[in-house]
Amino acid sequence: MAVAQDPRNTDGTGVETDGPIPGFGFNPPDAPVSGFETVELAALRRRVSDGSLEQVHRVDFHTLTLITEGSGVHTVDFVTHRCRPGTLLWVRPGQVQRFGPAGTMNGTHLLFTPAFPPRFTGAEQLLTDWYGPVCRQLGTSREYATLSTLLAQLTAEYTRPADSVSGEILRLLLAAALLQIYRLPHSDTDSGSSGSEVYARFRSELERSYAITRRAEDYAHRLGYTVKTLTRACLAATGQPVKQVIDTRVALEAQRLLAHTDVPVSVVARRLGFSEPTNFGKFFFRLTDATPGDFRREHRAHPLRGALR
Repeated sequence: MAVAQDPRNTDGTGVETDGPIPGFGFNPPDAPVSGFETVELAALRRRVSDGSLEQVHRVDFHTLTLITEGSGVHTVDFVTHRCRPGTLLWVRPGQVQRFGPAGTMNGTHLLFTPAFPPRFTGAEQLLTDWYGPVCRQLGTSREYATLSTLLAQLTAEYTRPADSVSGEILRLLLAAALLQIYRLPHSDTDSGSSGSEVYARFRSELERSYAITRRAEDYAHRLGYTVKTLTRACLAATGQPVKQVIDTRVALEAQRLLAHTDVPVSVVARRLGFSEPTNFGKFFFRLTDATPGDFRREHRAHPLRGALR
């Protein structure tokens, strides 16, 4: 398999067979440096010709795609994004995606592990936020030209003779690209530096613990903050109080498991920390206006239905 693949798989396709939602790990072929790859989207599709990209799957790394020609769609967590020249896509570790049908769309596709970019002030939240903006339409703007140039420089460095590729240069160029993305307009209210740090730490802890606890008090205790501090940070970053952010994360994982697996509702409830399926059903209905069973049946009946942006 020529795509980033997980060595844990057992069927030779690069798709995990031991988890509820299939996924790709990071293992690009013949990579001159560890933790990073750049490839044309069209070339990736030629490498992965078994249709697995068009099936629902998770990734455990970041992918950044800048569309340069053609058009198509890309679905991430129940939202289908229209893509055209100037579209920037960022899919983060843990998100569930599906490539649209192969067609005319092409662009530069970056894959990198969470540990690869250097840590730097300002854009740290871009790397730690589990659910930042997936799609931005840059059109023919100056921002598009800048990112296109940086990605071309990344590609030029990555495709040098293997023994002359500099991991340090790749990291610095990637950092510059991420900082350019950080400068793009934010849809959410921008937060101050201290609030951003609190929010980033909270989101990291939420990713580790959302299936264990939904109590804001537990997160506050683990992080050494008060609930009021977490609420202020969440309101500044998302416009939602901390309890709503926690519940939204749990509901998203429930939707993923219900839509993309055959795991019984009772098992989904248990995996997400609910002692009783009835309590999970009430929680899910409050967050989504649908019962778990109805949500699963609707998605199975209309698998491509969802928000289109």
